[in-house]
Amino acid sequence: MGRYFGTDGVRGLANGDITPELVLAIASAAARVLVSHDGSHRPVAVVGRDPRASGEMLEAAVIAGLTSAGADVTRVGVLPTPAIAYLTGAYAADLGVMLSASHNPMPDNGPKLFARGGVKLPDEIETEIEAEVDRGWTVARPTGAAIGRVHDAEDAAERYMAHLLAAVPTRLDGVRVVVDCAHGAASAVAPETYRRAGATVIAVAAEPDGININDGVGSTHIESLAKLVVAEGAALGIAHDGDADRCLAVDADGDIIDGDQILGLGALALRASGQLRDDTIVATVMSNLGLHHGMRDAGISVVTTAVGDRYVLEELRARQLSLGGEQSGHVIFTDAATTGDGLLTALNVMAYMASSGKSLAELASVVRRLPQVLVNVRVADRARACTAPAVTAAVAQAGAELGDDGRILLRPSGTEQLVRVMVEAATHQHADEIAHRVADIVAAS
Repeated sequence: MGRYFGTDGVRGLANGDITPELVLAIASAAARVLVSHDGSHRPVAVVGRDPRASGEMLEAAVIAGLTSAGADVTRVGVLPTPAIAYLTGAYAADLGVMLSASHNPMPDNGPKLFARGGVKLPDEIETEIEAEVDRGWTVARPTGAAIGRVHDAEDAAERYMAHLLAAVPTRLDGVRVVVDCAHGAASAVAPETYRRAGATVIAVAAEPDGININDGVGSTHIESLAKLVVAEGAALGIAHDGDADRCLAVDADGDIIDGDQILGLGALALRASGQLRDDTIVATVMSNLGLHHGMRDAGISVVTTAVGDRYVLEELRARQLSLGGEQSGHVIFTDAATTGDGLLTALNVMAYMASSGKSLAELASVVRRLPQVLVNVRVADRARACTAPAVTAAVAQAGAELGDDGRILLRPSGTEQLVRVMVEAATHQHADEIAHRVADIVAAS
């Protein structure tokens, strides 16, 4: 059986790996699986995309696949990924489809699927869809009136912005922000939402042409935003990625505020308003030790998961917690969203600044990041390398040497024959020395 879904949908080179034929097959297979699970009604799917040029082609393929299987389509146009998740629930749809490759370069694209309620598809449903793609049509195709129809939702952007504004606890009057939209899916709705919330907004990289998405801008190229925040005398900068499911920030001095710091200040904000359930947050194993130290000192527990926002979300749902996220800027506020939402995150950051009267630098200081060094080691067998006696001994020695002031983590790559050696220490020199010492042992094992 083919394996099409990765950890975050189906993604690759549009019209290369991700062809219209493949996307059509996945869409029609998804609709057939929905019907097999609940044939009591005609399924409805919400379809959106980011502004990549290939999105026009792939949107047509998705719609053809869905309607050919008898599903009606609510087309919402160019909107962020979290908007598609929200609208899937708001429109009571059975399926949401977002076409985006997030922070990847423009040539990449692919579909990300949401289940009813706007949650990520369970693994077992993805497996069913993959099997259905490989099997092809085994039932009669709908004809006549049974073929799905397409409806354009003219109110989609307004509904999404109203949802965001309803979740903002404080007006943002007096907050001056520079927002880098990465020429992506949030280019229209992010600046407008922040303005409606009361902020003074300077929007950059907000003119998508289908080609320029993520091209030297956005959360993966934040340096120019940092300079502009200082030049404009803004209180902060917000950097989104191509589909705006994440955000990073820049303080008034041009210093980058990463996802761990946003998660830490978000935890304090929710606790201050009595909304941090069980005084616990969820982070991944790659979150900086500074987050753990800061939360420990604040009396907040941290639960860790494997890398990937889907694992964070699974843990949040299992424990019924209210906040979790990743260092990359995927932050999930479960009381208002079913997935990471960069706009919601930015609004919460600015609202905490407005309500506390404190600068972003002061709020983010709850997390004092330790220097972190990551070394990728190419090996013949990543599983064997991680468990080799010399490697386990070297890791134990490094852990004892670091003590409570640092940590070492070995993580095999999920896709390549690589072992990732990550070390955090009080100084960059110490972290670098230990990381390369252990990496040499891994390479020789």
